[in-house]
Amino acid sequence: MSTKAKLSAVIITYNEVDYIKDCIESILFADEIIVVDSFSTDGTWEYLQNHPKITAIQHPFENFTKQKSYALSCAQYNWVYFFDADERVTPKLEKEIILTINNPTAKDAYWNYRTFMFKNKRLYFSGWQTDKVYRLFKKNSCEFINERIVHETLKVNGTEGILKEKLIHYSYKNYEDYKGKMLKYGQLKAKESFLKGKKWNVLQQYLRPTWKFFNHYIIRLGILDGAKGVTICYLNALGVYERFRELKKLQSE
Repeated sequence: MSTKAKLSAVIITYNEVDYIKDCIESILFADEIIVVDSFSTDGTWEYLQNHPKITAIQHPFENFTKQKSYALSCAQYNWVYFFDADERVTPKLEKEIILTINNPTAKDAYWNYRTFMFKNKRLYFSGWQTDKVYRLFKKNSCEFINERIVHETLKVNGTEGILKEKLIHYSYKNYEDYKGKMLKYGQLKAKESFLKGKKWNVLQQYLRPTWKFFNHYIIRLGILDGAKGVTICYLNALGVYERFRELKKLQSE
């Protein structure tokens, strides 16, 4: 009789007190839950410490890739589901994950499509309709790519598959929160570009954000999302603008 596969759920957090409870509730089926917190100040850390099923660890944040690599090293089981505090595993996705890790012909890593939520309503277009990320994978076959310090991804030494069920993504809490997130991503992306030797120029500063907005709002049908589409497409474009503004600043230092 084969032994049931064990699963480590791994999450990184910083000031997620409004979202972390529902996140944890959705992954309680995992055999262990590892949460690495970068010194939250809003009550997130206290919640993590007091939860009986969570192994809570504090670790200083340098960039997303290093933080996730550290968190991954804390997992004791080979099968890992690595997701974010603003994401939720649905009951159908839970069943698929359990079936997958207990399948003897399972792949080494799986992409997970996501449903983007604008507050509590689904966003259907605006470039997010094909959004997918690595979430379920074997620890001994995968590692985070060091050169990517934001929008981190895995290097998979093996086979890949795609989960059928979608992960729910509550990325947009409110305007200021999402704006801050896009600006932070832009700054980290600028650092990544700078380390690769990429140079700022005025055409990129203005054309790339304009193209980002046009692509997501017109080509990828953000216009059909109404006012929500305008907001998301603008803020995503703002993140691109910030990337090149920050790159110019880094070059002048």
